Amino acid sequence: MYQQFYNLRDIPFSLAPDPAYLFRTESLLEVFANLQYGIESGKGLVVVTGEVGTGKTTVLRSLLQSLDRSVLSAYIFNPLLSTEEFFDLLASEFRLKPQPSKAAMLRLLGYVLMSRHTQGMRTVLVIDEAHLLPPHLLEEIRLLSNFETNREKLLQIILCGQPELHDVLAQPELRQLKQRISLKCQIKIFNERETGEYIRWRLRVAGARDENLFTPEAIQMVHQYSGGIPRLINNICDNALLSGFSEESPRITQSIVGDVIDVLDLAPMTVTSPQTVEALLNEQERRATPGSTAKMNPSQMTQTPQATPKVRYIRPAPEQDKSKFTIKTEQEEEAPKFFARVKVLKR
Repeated sequence: MYQQFYNLRDIPFSLAPDPAYLFRTESLLEVFANLQYGIESGKGLVVVTGEVGTGKTTVLRSLLQSLDRSVLSAYIFNPLLSTEEFFDLLASEFRLKPQPSKAAMLRLLGYVLMSRHTQGMRTVLVIDEAHLLPPHLLEEIRLLSNFETNREKLLQIILCGQPELHDVLAQPELRQLKQRISLKCQIKIFNERETGEYIRWRLRVAGARDENLFTPEAIQMVHQYSGGIPRLINNICDNALLSGFSEESPRITQSIVGDVIDVLDLAPMTVTSPQTVEALLNEQERRATPGSTAKMNPSQMTQTPQATPKVRYIRPAPEQDKSKFTIKTEQEEEAPKFFARVKVLKR
């Protein structure tokens, strides 16, 4: 709709994981280097983590596209499978003939892996959303890593998921699998400079004649309310271009971005109380406990909610004193997630 108005040949901020729009930060280049090294060196099990919306799927698809024909890859994006479904999908991805039993499938897979290895070729299994893997499939993955020679693994396995994947792998019953992890890497969120470069990069790839469609103040606001998460940046910028088109504005200004943030309900609620984070969490926990009569002093918050919110995450408020924190709420989320994420913040 706005493409012609802004002289774009493509939609620059689509939410689809298009590898053509992959913006390579230093963090991302490090992740790519680790993945390529793990595959080429036969390291076996590699774990990649990243926050929601940081482009994990885009990274994986870009990696798979960059592999040459000597690498046979299987990509599983929905790990919520039974054991039978998992091996059926694995056979399909590796272009193997269906087998009457799991034992027969493992024999065939072992033969193919050894045959490819002797020819100097690699075989890779990539599992996206790996934090959702059920215990029985994690055990199957561990056993698949037993395909090896005296010096190298025959099957390279990449597990990619949200930071919760670390907690999953830390479970005592999965210690054997955790010990087999040879490489770990993390996709990081953007800083303010990278956010600006990212916006200009996507506009340039989309064919913009002027990649400075967003004013510096608008970019600063996009970073502030997106937290440097690419998916949120895309959502804000796409809506800002649409809003700018409706207003016939040649530039995307701070005012336009502010209107979009209000419409998307991204404005944070800021807590300015001098309480420590621990005290705030304890108070929140008491309020969430059924039958509790504890109440928070209204003067402790700049905005008193009508009902006790279930907190989704907490992070430092941008350009404010470190004693101030930003809390975003979502009624569907469970309170335990709030405490888990704050533990991550404190570390």
